Amino acid sequence: MRIAQVSPWFRPHIGGVETHVASISRELARRGHDVTVITSRYDRSLPEREDWQGLRIVRLKTRSVMLRTPIAPATKRAIESLDVDVVHAHSPPPLSAYYAAKASRRRGLPFVVTYHCDIEVPSIFGPIVESLYRSTLGYSTTKRADRIVMSTSTYAATSRAVWRYNPVVIANPVDAHRFHPGNDGGAVRQIHGIRDDEPLVLFVGRMYAHKGIENLIEAARYVPYAKFLLVGGGTELNAFKRLAQRTGVADRVLFPGPTPSVRLPTYYAACDLFVLPSVSRLEAFGIVALEAMASGKAVVLSDIPGVREVIQDGVEGLLADPVNPEDLALKIRALLADDAQRTAMGRRGRETAERNYSIELITDRIEQVYRDAVEARRAAS
Repeated sequence: MRIAQVSPWFRPHIGGVETHVASISRELARRGHDVTVITSRYDRSLPEREDWQGLRIVRLKTRSVMLRTPIAPATKRAIESLDVDVVHAHSPPPLSAYYAAKASRRRGLPFVVTYHCDIEVPSIFGPIVESLYRSTLGYSTTKRADRIVMSTSTYAATSRAVWRYNPVVIANPVDAHRFHPGNDGGAVRQIHGIRDDEPLVLFVGRMYAHKGIENLIEAARYVPYAKFLLVGGGTELNAFKRLAQRTGVADRVLFPGPTPSVRLPTYYAACDLFVLPSVSRLEAFGIVALEAMASGKAVVLSDIPGVREVIQDGVEGLLADPVNPEDLALKIRALLADDAQRTAMGRRGRETAERNYSIELITDRIEQVYRDAVEARRAAS
């Protein structure tokens, strides 16, 4: 098939949606599909067109970026000019999917949208803006979709944007060949001055408030014998460093900053435990949790819709109360204190990642969605 993936951000930009689109697109290309990723040219130094790992990237002129959302109306013209069988858009950020929906309808193309999470606007007027978007541009996008995909059933059941529809639930994938228990994390510990006998807790993600990083820093106060490695970049990185200083844990809470994706497997290998403390509906799944599980690590995850569905509490890891540093610390201490339980959870996590979230399995399901959308469009014409 000829497939257009429409992603607001793409490489070298780092994020969960970008990771998802790259993983699926590479696997589709490996299977012989013709894949074009349409995305924003948020940095003028980036090439407008690029061939990468078997697929094409088309970067479009971006008028501006507002609320972390690239505004690129040229998306419509790009889709209208491509010879494709199906258009698959990813939201949020939301505008790219809206442009893709309009162009797909104009051309009569099957349109699939993966709704990765709800939007949240950090302002006292945020709920008004969010509601206005859902009833206008958001509604216009979803009503034009032949198929809507969401990553978990618990999130789909609690999202106002899609509960009137019947979304297909397809989880995010993980590359279990790249993330595996055989990776060596010794160099990571050496670089950051962490002894082999020091417990190491890992977080990977962008440095934004919705990730619950403040709570993780607070929780570190209650685990004085462990080191915490918080990997990632973002606009709030320096603020979190200052918080670590104020709370007296800066010597144990380390911030390596943005790390090339090629090195991430070694970071998971270096840790004893992985933590995802997200507190917002901007976190609907947590691909990083899958990467840790595939690496054979026990995990502590926030007990919020979507994220909680990745594991069974007490099987592959533990669920912690969101916005509760003391409970988060309690779960961290419990697993660090029990090597046997932590090892067993890591082994079961690896098995779960291979059984339920492999890139091969998830791409099979995505291919079926494309076939269903194409057949439904043909039947209606």
